[in-house]
Amino acid sequence: MALKNLLALVVLLGVVGVSFGGDLYEGYYRYNNCPQMEYIVRDVTYHYIYKDPTLAAALLRMHFHDCFVRGCDGSVLIKSPNNDAERDAVPNLSLRGYEVVDTVKSVLESECPGNMISCSACSETLKKATTLQEIKGPWWPVPLGRRDGRVSNISEANLPSPFANVTTLKKNFADKGLNTKDLVVLSGAHTIGVSSCGLISRRIYNFTGKGDSDPALNPEYVVELKKRCQPTDVTTSVDMDPTDVNAVSEKKGLFISDSTLLDDWETNLYIQKQVLLNGFYFNKDFSDSMVKLGFVGVLTGDQGEIRNQCDRVN
Repeated sequence: MALKNLLALVVLLGVVGVSFGGDLYEGYYRYNNCPQMEYIVRDVTYHYIYKDPTLAAALLRMHFHDCFVRGCDGSVLIKSPNNDAERDAVPNLSLRGYEVVDTVKSVLESECPGNMISCSACSETLKKATTLQEIKGPWWPVPLGRRDGRVSNISEANLPSPFANVTTLKKNFADKGLNTKDLVVLSGAHTIGVSSCGLISRRIYNFTGKGDSDPALNPEYVVELKKRCQPTDVTTSVDMDPTDVNAVSEKKGLFISDSTLLDDWETNLYIQKQVLLNGFYFNKDFSDSMVKLGFVGVLTGDQGEIRNQCDRVN
């Protein structure tokens, strides 16, 4: 499904200290010696995305890639001198936005000294810091109090593939405690951001090895994509979605993992429902799924640590 009119998918923290169970609750740092935390994150994120709006999608993607491995513990932020951390895995080589997290952490340490705000909290919060100018996106609450993981292994970065079929995707999500609805809804983030021609070249030029295109793609959409991507082009950027709320139902999902959502009765039913309602409930559903995603593998209490620097363990 498409996520309509969403270029800056980062939303300001709620202003009420609502508990979400355990040690996490909204306003955690407001009640724990850093009341300006939310405003710092909003300000830093605004300046970065104002200069480069594509960072909104990049930050959302980083969040997803982090949460889908060891949970939302900031492990994807860790660098390794041996290039064997999560961020060195092939699916993560194109991640962007690390500098935003690092800047947020640095400013927070300056304003609220004592190494009290975790990198995973910075990362979780900045992705929802503010909408930009007239662009509107869904809001969701951000419970905080989480801590950073100390482990980051390239071998564990088994992320859902853009070439996966719906059966595999449903299992990928179920393994993380996310259901079929979450799968379809979170796939809606493909509305924003860009991909590369290299990821779709075979799909539009040589799908079965006979110089054909994937029949699951709208033929007119294939023509559009060929105008942007030459057969040997692997670097040119291409929009990840034609910004149409009915994109997947019209067979304009850029990836196989988008198109395959029509192959399962349950995922297809949700897509057709959103088409019928013109995406009326989609923003709420997306918000609900983002909250669920943010709880995957969260560390609290004495678990993990609070890193001094986001790209290395203490």
